[in-house]
Amino acid sequence: MSYFIDRRANAKNKSAVNRQRFLDRYRGHIKRSVEEAVNRRSITDMGRGEKVSIPTRDISEPVFQHGPGGRRSIIAPGNKEFVEGDRLRRPGGGGGGDGASEGGASNQGEGMDEFAFTLSREEFLDFVFDGLELPHLERKPLVDLDEVKPVRAGLTRDGVPARINIVRSMREAHARRIAMRGPIKRALREAREALEIEERKDPVLRNPARISELKAEIERLEKRLEAVPFIDTYDLRYNNVINQPQPSSKAVMFCVMDVSGSMTQAHKDIAKRFFLLLYLFLERNYERVELVFVRHHTAAKEVDEEEFFYSRETGGTIVSSALTLVDEIIEARYPPGQWNLYVAQASDGDNWDDDSLTCRDLLAKSLMPRLQYFTYVEITPHAHQALWEEYERVEAEYADRFAMRQIVEAGDIYPVFRELFRRRAAQS
Repeated sequence: MSYFIDRRANAKNKSAVNRQRFLDRYRGHIKRSVEEAVNRRSITDMGRGEKVSIPTRDISEPVFQHGPGGRRSIIAPGNKEFVEGDRLRRPGGGGGGDGASEGGASNQGEGMDEFAFTLSREEFLDFVFDGLELPHLERKPLVDLDEVKPVRAGLTRDGVPARINIVRSMREAHARRIAMRGPIKRALREAREALEIEERKDPVLRNPARISELKAEIERLEKRLEAVPFIDTYDLRYNNVINQPQPSSKAVMFCVMDVSGSMTQAHKDIAKRFFLLLYLFLERNYERVELVFVRHHTAAKEVDEEEFFYSRETGGTIVSSALTLVDEIIEARYPPGQWNLYVAQASDGDNWDDDSLTCRDLLAKSLMPRLQYFTYVEITPHAHQALWEEYERVEAEYADRFAMRQIVEAGDIYPVFRELFRRRAAQS
């Protein structure tokens, strides 16, 4: 006979279902608060939670109240100011919360209390990236034989305690008890009925030996009922998990950032915040997405994440050096037949005299035919330069897979990011 005790700890949010229902109901208010938080945050704290507030008037619900009931007779005094049909002005009064000042009543009429609560990191990022996706992500042929995913495959009688299916085990135990106790209960009921019939007989006809035999039988059957275990090893069922091969949707994102002298520190900070949003988005939503970081001035080089975000290297500007390096990396490591290829580029638009034409040729002839999507953000408050004009020609040729936007200040980052990676209704 087996015994098991469910000692799984309760989650901190015991009312997780109610909390999710609340988040869904007031999604509009929460999304506005999240957008404001994203715009005011620094680079280092983009991934933490957020405290949001909702006006109490927006979460109030109608309630039922009992009236006085019965029949009443009321005598109301007359007045010289109002006649029947007049509309009465709402009386002013000090409101609680924001309407009341410290140390005195408010003279502003209705107050504005707020209901404040804290979003966890996961909930905050859910709202930040709600409705976003990588455009044109395709399933690629399965080339990695070890690419498998554990999936549920019914139940089994053998397994580890961590995978025990409590509901099914209890159901099996209940069915076994019914099957084992049923015949015993039936025999016990018959023995008790026979004993009752025997004891109701006339003392002359009553059989003491038969009565003793029935009582012994009843006692034996009751012990058999008590001996049926509540749960047995035979009843235990475990969730069966098997490794199932999965179609590969491998993707690589090339992050290309201009670090030349024309990019001021403010421009670089905006570019870093854009790429950090992109990094969090990919890390959270896609398991098989690799990131390649490329920085460039007059020369380009592949760097790691730390150097990409925090190095202070600077110099002149030749954008084609970065595009050429991306093309070489694709040739060497990421065959288009096996990988979904994406490029995100950030620059201030400044470039060497004739290099913008070279960039257009590289994109139109070599990169774009192999890429799933190319995004370009130009960080400048001024008029566009030659690089933007050449990119516009590429966009006209590859309108469904090439997107470009301008960022003037930090507040533009999140709206531009959502526009570039919004979920399309249909993908080719």
